[in-house]
Amino acid sequence: MLRRDEKEKGAQSDEIIAFLGKGTEFKGIITYSGTVRIDGKVEGEIVTQGKLVVGETAVINAEISAGTVICGGKISGNIRASERIHLLSKAVMTGSVNTPNLIIEEGVSFNGKCQMGQEEASQAEIRPLQAVGHDSNGS
Repeated sequence: MLRRDEKEKGAQSDEIIAFLGKGTEFKGIITYSGTVRIDGKVEGEIVTQGKLVVGETAVINAEISAGTVICGGKISGNIRASERIHLLSKAVMTGSVNTPNLIIEEGVSFNGKCQMGQEEASQAEIRPLQAVGHDSNGS
């Protein structure tokens, strides 16, 4: 369940284009535009420029790339969010997060790494080092 302050910020006012309810399971790649709410289980990959709302009963084991992620459930995997990630008080997050704005409420369980800022800048710094490593190994 989303907190009152999330409702006021538009988490409920956005038109939800899809809903994966409690007791449902999905394996594979989900791509979409808009807002999707998940209360069931997902395994795989989620890709969107829109919003992902993860309910308290959700269990997600996936790589996530989104505009905004609001999580009150369990996520195992890495999240890249171009706008923000908001971990609500009952969220359990295991994995790395990369976002310019991160909100972690009291009560969240977070095990992983956090990188804040622009992804393009961090990738530019990493790529030359990887290329040098491949050249020195003769690959």
